[in-house]
Amino acid sequence: MVTVDKQDAITLKIGHALSNSKKLDLDIYLFFPNELELKSHLVSETDFYYESMSQKRAYYSNQTLLPLVHSRLAQRGHLSNTQYRVSLSLFAYQYVVALDKAISRLKHSKSEEITADEIDEIIELALDIMRKMRRTIPYEENLKRYYANIDNYISWYTGQKFLELVVYIPNGKAYTPLKERLITIVEKEQAHRKLNNYNSEKVRKDPTRLTNKMRLLRRLIEHPIVLLEKTESMGTNTRRMTKGLATGFVMLFVTSAVIMARDYLGEITASFILVLSFIYALREVFKDDLRDLMWRWIQKGKPKWRRRYIDPTTKKQVGYKTEWLDYVTFSELDDDIQRIRKKRVVQREEEILHYRSLTTMATSKFTSGYEETKQSIHINFRALTRLMDKASNRYFRLQEGQVVKESLEKRHLINLIIKVNDHQQEPTFYRYKVTLSRSKIVDIEPIEL
Repeated sequence: MVTVDKQDAITLKIGHALSNSKKLDLDIYLFFPNELELKSHLVSETDFYYESMSQKRAYYSNQTLLPLVHSRLAQRGHLSNTQYRVSLSLFAYQYVVALDKAISRLKHSKSEEITADEIDEIIELALDIMRKMRRTIPYEENLKRYYANIDNYISWYTGQKFLELVVYIPNGKAYTPLKERLITIVEKEQAHRKLNNYNSEKVRKDPTRLTNKMRLLRRLIEHPIVLLEKTESMGTNTRRMTKGLATGFVMLFVTSAVIMARDYLGEITASFILVLSFIYALREVFKDDLRDLMWRWIQKGKPKWRRRYIDPTTKKQVGYKTEWLDYVTFSELDDDIQRIRKKRVVQREEEILHYRSLTTMATSKFTSGYEETKQSIHINFRALTRLMDKASNRYFRLQEGQVVKESLEKRHLINLIIKVNDHQQEPTFYRYKVTLSRSKIVDIEPIEL
């Protein structure tokens, strides 16, 4: 299952889980409108990969309470202390991600479409999850400290999200009881943290110190479950050979030109020196261009990066991923992708960026009790928004017999097609329309195939 939503104003988040299979092929096609004039010489594949894309892969369980069950078994001595930390962290991590998603879904809905039942459901689920986590507190001092740190963060983060919800909920008598209930819960969580001495008085009174501490606690939660990554560029030796060949070709031309100039002009004269300077200037101009052209031709279609995944606890490699990123033309796309995008002239003029990855995981080396991982890929459109026109569109309309002029921010439509193949059943395709302005992602619309 693939999910697509906003990470922040201009960052797209694509999430997918690797379950019931040790291998997964993922293809992401981004169709940029031609009017943006996104070209490889403006934003190269390498620049886009390192500057606009980021990834994170973590342990995952689709059984919500499984991590909590594991942590309780560990608490009773049936599993190791390490298993307790991993399980409790995974439980907290998945709760935070789920709360983020639920609040985000409400925020992206129109105000008039938000119902009290939806907010009530979020409140009840959050309270129920916190009650279950607090039902048993470990006795060992080192585990108790770990539990306290996670409980501290969960309590604070829930309060922050509920206050965010209070700000976003529409004004009106129908929503007043809900707002009051959310504020009451936040006050109770503040009292809970104070009662357990989770934070000193100085930290509680200083928002900067408090948020810094919570950021550290978030890293503590993620540390045992987010896999460590080591990224390697592929084709390093090929790049060196390409550079050598390009230099050799250029020097062959330069040497031939110098010999011809010597034969034509005779002895060393001012004319000969002038021609020689011109030849060497041409060498400096075309050497890098020839090298880049040869490299793109040789590397076209070949994997560019290899990412190794390492368990943060055992330090063992648990999987790897091979990655491609290329600008492609419409005719180079698979028939299925062409069919989904449709064969129209306007589509043929689009700039298409294709990201492909092949992931292989060794589930036998995972932390005991887990056989799944979930990855999130973040695509930041900052490089794209820089190419957008700052001007706005003028729009005229009639209002009560008067002409009203409005200024509308220019928007561009980006088509996103995702192909997932888990090697166990037929590939699955997803399509989305992403509306992007210069300042933010305006809308993400799933399209039925």
